[in-house]
Amino acid sequence: MTTTSEEVRASPRRPLSRRSRARMNADPVTILSFFLVILFVMPARYVVGPLGGAGSPASMVAVLLLVWYLLSTLSPRWTPIRDRQPVRAVIVFFCLTVLASYVAGMTRPVSSDELNAADLGLVLVAGWAGIALVTADGVSTMDRLETLRQRIVLGATFPAIVAMFQFFTGMELTQYLALPGLQENGSSVLFEREGFFRPAGTATHPIELGVVLAAVLPLALHGAIYCRVPQQRRWRWVSVALIGSVLPMSVSRSAILGLFVAMVVLLPTWRPEWRLRAVLIFGFASIIMRLLIPGLIGTVMNLISVIGSDENSTTRTGDYDAVVQAVSQRPLFGQGFATYLPRVYRVIDNQYLMSALETGLVGLVGLLVFLASGWLLARGARRVATDEETRHLAQCFAASMAVAVFGFGTFDAFSFPMITNLMFLILGCCGALWRLQTQVSRVTAEPVI
Repeated sequence: MTTTSEEVRASPRRPLSRRSRARMNADPVTILSFFLVILFVMPARYVVGPLGGAGSPASMVAVLLLVWYLLSTLSPRWTPIRDRQPVRAVIVFFCLTVLASYVAGMTRPVSSDELNAADLGLVLVAGWAGIALVTADGVSTMDRLETLRQRIVLGATFPAIVAMFQFFTGMELTQYLALPGLQENGSSVLFEREGFFRPAGTATHPIELGVVLAAVLPLALHGAIYCRVPQQRRWRWVSVALIGSVLPMSVSRSAILGLFVAMVVLLPTWRPEWRLRAVLIFGFASIIMRLLIPGLIGTVMNLISVIGSDENSTTRTGDYDAVVQAVSQRPLFGQGFATYLPRVYRVIDNQYLMSALETGLVGLVGLLVFLASGWLLARGARRVATDEETRHLAQCFAASMAVAVFGFGTFDAFSFPMITNLMFLILGCCGALWRLQTQVSRVTAEPVI
């Protein structure tokens, strides 16, 4: 997980030597690629029984990433802590807010279910920290970051394919993808809305799938736009088309509005001809969707037009009074992370409200710092980048974080493993991009003697 002086001085896209590639056969990007396979291919609802939600294979691999990271810091040769990295401070602060809420929660009477949930919540947070830290400090070059971006997109394409199959057939394919010995933690029945199946792919819920795809779409667009290999360009646009077409199939307002947020972030930075092509492609794709799947586009647009007046919206806003009352009783540190159990209290479809309940106002600040730091690091990397491709990549990562900022207000995201693990991974990518670009900026600014 080290960053050598040779790699720092090198051009951000300069190919590594054969000896360097040999040393990197088991580098962090390779390990993170294995994690992505577990995260996207294995259905998230299958877990190790006694561990519940914290026992998903992806969460367990994430915890091992943290162990690997911490052990590597014990050796001066292998330590990844060599340069400035704001993500470390962000993760430490976030973890401290969760620990503070855990301690505060143990000062009140808690049921055995709440205690178990709080303990398992710490396991989840440890895994999230491991993902972000390994990515932020372990990605050694821009080439490796580009490889990781490609694999994120490739991984997200798999649940999109599964979701498309579910949408058209109504069959739950994911029951055949679980490892033997795992137990189902959630329903395997497909949701329906307005006569359409609502696929979840390998995620736990259609909303989660929709927000995941909306967050990954900017990264897929970057790979397709800047593909240098003609033979690969077609397949990269196929990934973009798959991800983009499955978004409305989730029949989720969060997915469509997340797509809108991503485009609002990206379009102002594109060339005029790119913006024109995007508008034309979007219009053409909408017509094709209307012809192939009659009623789908109208259903999705109707869901957006009735926001604030439909039963779903009024139910969510009805939570505000209960949340304010609960937060006022424990305003600073909340009642304990992961202890606000829906089966005991009520369902809160808003991660900001859920964080205020469980971790208090301090924990809410920790959540906001986590989300804002990814945006700020990506934008900071864009400012110091000298080539157009890297500037566009930084803007795409910023767009992914913007989708999370919006999406976390539409459902309790920390209860869903795929979107949470993905966003901590993207935070790490933003940190790695910022570090690599500031290294190059410092090297080029050094006077030649």
